[in-house]
Amino acid sequence: VQLQASGGGLVQTGDSLTLSCAATIGTIRRYTIGWFRQAPGKERQFVAAFGWSGNTKYTDPVKGRFTVSRDSAQNTVYLRMNSLKPEDTAVYYCAGTTVIWGRVTEEDKYSYWGQGTLVTVSS
Repeated sequence: VQLQASGGGLVQTGDSLTLSCAATIGTIRRYTIGWFRQAPGKERQFVAAFGWSGNTKYTDPVKGRFTVSRDSAQNTVYLRMNSLKPEDTAVYYCAGTTVIWGRVTEEDKYSYWGQGTLVTVSS
């Protein structure tokens, strides 16, 4: 699968933004799609995942604010981000894996990566 992330931008604290991860080659529903982010000067971290079977998982700092979803007809997974905070500022990446659900937070288990999209939240 080949993935393309988009939708980043500059927003203010409290605003919302939706990122898209489109599969330009392959069928996205056959993969678990994870969202990761890398803040300036920090390591890349897991944000959320949408499993091929429809499961979802979130890192604690985004629970209740971010929602991951899939539109199979559009071959796209979305990350809806509400109530954005300055600490959400990062380059966001989507990635695909077939790893078991229990390991979807592990970055090294993802084989297919989209390019990053920058989200900047101003205070």
